[in-house]
Amino acid sequence: MARIYTKTGDDGTTGLFGGKRLSKHSARVEAYGTVDELNSFIGQAIAQGISEDTAAKLLHIQEDLFFIGSVLADVEAQNLKAKPELIKSLEDWIDQFTDQLPPLKAFVLPGGSMAASTMHVARTVCRRAERTVAMLCEDESIPSFVLPYLNRLSDLLFVMARFQNQQEGRDDIKWNPER
Repeated sequence: MARIYTKTGDDGTTGLFGGKRLSKHSARVEAYGTVDELNSFIGQAIAQGISEDTAAKLLHIQEDLFFIGSVLADVEAQNLKAKPELIKSLEDWIDQFTDQLPPLKAFVLPGGSMAASTMHVARTVCRRAERTVAMLCEDESIPSFVLPYLNRLSDLLFVMARFQNQQEGRDDIKWNPER
């Protein structure tokens, strides 16, 4: 097995698929690095004892995010065709979870159980990933499914966090604007 360290990044650059090197603070590296961070928080949520069904969905999402990260790390991948089935799956899951929750009547603060809190952290990292990809899109071509996927995923993580709290007998933490 090859060693994990290569020393090629010691100069502040990193290699993309295809061999091109970029600064570690480039918009492209920031985008796929943030997607990787999101993937890690989703893995942490899975590790916190959530239902098998929710864990299976999140594992599927981890696979999607690994694919999206690889797309972002490949300047030649900009011509990939749309993947509407990825977004449709997220929308279906949002609807499934939402149908099991009481309607929202107030803004919800992040928190509750450890697993739900981790999903809220993942949701905010997802929003940051979406912003970094949107910034990258201003200068470079990115496959059209990436931004909608991240947008839907943040919504899904929100309803999953609410669902997780419900499963653990915890109410939503409602924002009190009077405080």
